[in-house]
Amino acid sequence: MKDSDWARLIDQLRTGDCTPFIGAGASGGSMPSSRELSREWADRFGYPFTDDADLARVTQYVRSVLGDSGLKHELSRRLTAIDPPDFTAPGEIHASIAGFPIPVFLTTNYDDFLVRALRGSGKEPSSAIFPWHEGVPYDRNLFERGAGIRPDAGRPMVYHLHGSMSLPSSIVLTEDDYIDFLVHLTAARAQGNRHVIPPIILDAVANRPLLFLGYTLQEWTFRVLFHGLIRRYPAIRRRRHVSVQLTPENENVKPGAALRAMEYLDRYFDGWEVSVYWGTPRQFCEELDERMGNRP
Repeated sequence: MKDSDWARLIDQLRTGDCTPFIGAGASGGSMPSSRELSREWADRFGYPFTDDADLARVTQYVRSVLGDSGLKHELSRRLTAIDPPDFTAPGEIHASIAGFPIPVFLTTNYDDFLVRALRGSGKEPSSAIFPWHEGVPYDRNLFERGAGIRPDAGRPMVYHLHGSMSLPSSIVLTEDDYIDFLVHLTAARAQGNRHVIPPIILDAVANRPLLFLGYTLQEWTFRVLFHGLIRRYPAIRRRRHVSVQLTPENENVKPGAALRAMEYLDRYFDGWEVSVYWGTPRQFCEELDERMGNRP
């Protein structure tokens, strides 16, 4: 990222004119990565194929063993047993981003770490789940009569795009889930269905600069999110966004080709008005603190 990218982003964060997207990498060190969980379950349930690091494919197989509700309750049980991160640690992602006066946060994570961090910052957050199938209800009371009508810096909204452990059936996990999610999202946008994508969420995506934290380019989560949501709103190209991306050494890149892969991905994202910070979310937050004068 250029100095001008940093200056613009810092101004956006300070004024709350920014919509963060929080991905799995934000919980690194607390939650297992998708690769770790995928290989753990592949071994446990006898996954017969070689792509045992692909969580969507592995869980598609595990679903055939446990059934859909069994699979998602098992995931919820596995993840709720994990302790939350230390929100006081330097560079802790949830606490860092929670300190800014941002009204709407979007996440593809299933945990409640962001809600906890916001409460720790003295705020009163609300949360809701994207209703991507009939078993996930639209929260009419929240979005038509409650805090979801007009969230603000003191009462922000955390919107779970891929479900929450509080409602295991809402979790987007398998290949079929991602396809169903994308089909439902596309249909909702085409029909202008406000009961699927509430206006306050649509406005946060289409009309504010975006900050992606904790994603990698090859994972299903980011690919479906980027192609199914971000690329479908022409207004998004009218402003500059930031994506914090892990370096691609472990993304099926040939030995010695990481730099060339990064150059290609920089060009690809630049075409979508996205500046890329190469590093972990923690590294990004630590540098952000330094640039804002919060660290020696």
